[in-house]
Amino acid sequence: MKRIGIVSYNIYGNFTNYGSALQSWALHQAVKAIPGFSPVLVDYCPEALKDMDPLQPMTKMWDAESRRMCELSLPDIRENYRKFECFYTERFERTKKKYIAANFDSVVSDERLDGFLCGSDTIFCMDEFGFDDGYYANFPSMRGNAVAYAASFGDPTLSEEALGILEKRLQNFRFLGLREAHLLPYVRAHCTVPVQRVLDPTLLFSAEKYDELAASERLEPEQYLLYYSRQHNPEMERYAETLAAKNGWKLAEISLRYDNAGKGHRMLYRAGVEEFLSLVKNAEYVVTNSYHGMIFAVLYQKPFTVFHREQCCNKITELLRLLGLSDRSCRTGSEKPAPQIDYEAVSQRIRTSRILSLRFLRKELEIFQR
Repeated sequence: MKRIGIVSYNIYGNFTNYGSALQSWALHQAVKAIPGFSPVLVDYCPEALKDMDPLQPMTKMWDAESRRMCELSLPDIRENYRKFECFYTERFERTKKKYIAANFDSVVSDERLDGFLCGSDTIFCMDEFGFDDGYYANFPSMRGNAVAYAASFGDPTLSEEALGILEKRLQNFRFLGLREAHLLPYVRAHCTVPVQRVLDPTLLFSAEKYDELAASERLEPEQYLLYYSRQHNPEMERYAETLAAKNGWKLAEISLRYDNAGKGHRMLYRAGVEEFLSLVKNAEYVVTNSYHGMIFAVLYQKPFTVFHREQCCNKITELLRLLGLSDRSCRTGSEKPAPQIDYEAVSQRIRTSRILSLRFLRKELEIFQR
């Protein structure tokens, strides 16, 4: 049995993140399903996040209004963090220790690892993490002993200097699975290893798989629209409110806009991963600017509208195009309402890409058996 350390953006950050948790869980499950492999979630904190305090996130906020909302939402933030810690502890085989740059290479002997799988999420995003040694497999124990699955560059603007560093970092990998296609030509031109566009790990499974996690109880007894905001957008908020009022739905909101409780929104930032899945599953409609909020609306075959946000435009646009759902995208909220979704056609597109992605993941892991 080969033990594979998964290194990704998940446990550490200013705010807990359903998408980062669920993509790690899905990748963990996908590796576990391949005979001969045992995944281990590496408790890794990148340099860019080492000074973050998830229980005091207001200290890193960019403006006074955001800090105020964090302060008002602090009880929910802390309860949310507790639930995420339980998720990472109970739903994974996780390394016994926390690893940072200073002690990372000891993880191989500590955990008896045979190789590393870097992914998924925006681990290659230089604006967020720079060229982090863990994410780019640049620690001595990782070089030449790592593959990447569904790594994302975000929406990069690359200088000549950055491109020079990137070319060197790519040499650390023996396989490269990228989540978006926009840098595929560059990566293929600067690597001699297999490179392929693959699905985000969350799309490797159907909704039935996530029902294993989803909270069984319904959090909101009445019909509701789920509004999940990763970044405040007044136009998106008005769009959700108008749509909910038009249909007579309650508005269940996951965001840090604490004041919205005064408008009758049911504020649900304290929801854990399992509760988030339940909220999507039981919603009448989903409005979001979250990439993974969009994905789970699709997996649960919900009508949805997705708004773009900073550093998220490219990945949303690419995935909508892949699924034939480009008409579900909004930028101002004034766009013409999209038609009903043909989820049979969408599901067929996902199944086709899923087969190719799982095949690539299996080939990546096979190098650790040689």
